[in-house]
Amino acid sequence: MRCLAVLVCVATTVARAQEPTPPPPPPSAPDSVRAESALVPPPPPSPEQKRFLDGLRTATRGIAQLKDGLNRVTRTQSKSDSVSQRRAGRLLAGLCGSARAFMGRGRPYMKPAVYEDSTRLKARRLTTQMDSLISYTTSCEQTATATPVPVATELTKRLKSYDAVLREFRLAVGLPVKADSVPTLKR
Repeated sequence: MRCLAVLVCVATTVARAQEPTPPPPPPSAPDSVRAESALVPPPPPSPEQKRFLDGLRTATRGIAQLKDGLNRVTRTQSKSDSVSQRRAGRLLAGLCGSARAFMGRGRPYMKPAVYEDSTRLKARRLTTQMDSLISYTTSCEQTATATPVPVATELTKRLKSYDAVLREFRLAVGLPVKADSVPTLKR
């Protein structure tokens, strides 16, 4: 008798699982939605704006290399191993040169004039920060091997200001905003 009851329960469960789901309720009338609450997607970028964003993507690869070099120098500071500190300094110097190449390749495509009004101002600030980083990478490449800690400190300051300007630009353009990639350390 119990087997028969279990069999009936399993059979009804399987039969209900095969039934189609009810259709979703009809959408509400268009005039019932407030205009303020509707999210309006940003317009698609123009070809010139797409070129700007492609240049930014290329330059961002260089920024990622700088951050990788900074992380390596930061990790070796906690150790008293001078060999690993020298290695991290040499690596930072090499990554500064490589980053300069990526940023230099992407920067010519970043022309702020393709945007209008306040977005143009934010794009101009972004390109100014990019130019500052590009100019500092030559100094970084020359001195990071001998003195990696001061170079890393200065580079961290410049990258934080770059990240802040990049965040403002991404908000203005309508791109998703990520968390800062150089988070502040909590102690």
